[in-house]
Amino acid sequence: MIQTRSRYSAVSMALHWVIAVLVIGQVLLISAADQEGPNRALWIATHKANGISILLLTLFRLGWRFRHPAIPLPATTPRWQRLAARTTHILFYVVLLVMPLTGWLASSAAGRAIEWYGLFNWPLLPVGGGRETAGLMMAIHGAVVKSLYILIALHIAGALKHYFIDRDNVLQRMLPFLRQRA
Repeated sequence: MIQTRSRYSAVSMALHWVIAVLVIGQVLLISAADQEGPNRALWIATHKANGISILLLTLFRLGWRFRHPAIPLPATTPRWQRLAARTTHILFYVVLLVMPLTGWLASSAAGRAIEWYGLFNWPLLPVGGGRETAGLMMAIHGAVVKSLYILIALHIAGALKHYFIDRDNVLQRMLPFLRQRA
């Protein structure tokens, strides 16, 4: 009999939560930058550095995921819910790649440096187009942000449904401080 894992690995959990915190930080940083205060340049620089970090962590997470597949949902989970969960996770990966890439492309097209936490300048991509291309990339960036909000809402709703309605251990697999139910 094959024994299934009851929790994700520490690496999987760390990647999930570090990326989640960085994404929340991105929303707060860009909201702060929109206020036009004296720290605006710092908020934008940190937003860009976090974006590159999210890109790198997402690429690492994809590699990790291929070597350590997801834990299957409970057998009682209806097929449509399995499909919805899989689709949501795939779209999360797409969004977590497209958002930083479009930000990077926009900065590159505009010739604006991406300073990675004050340590070094991240290389700009060899793209032209100036402000027009940068504007297009930022429009895509903004549209993808809206889809991210929808995915986050679906993800949280699904996790809460598993915890409070289905009363299974799906949420506990990614939260190290929640005890498994018997």
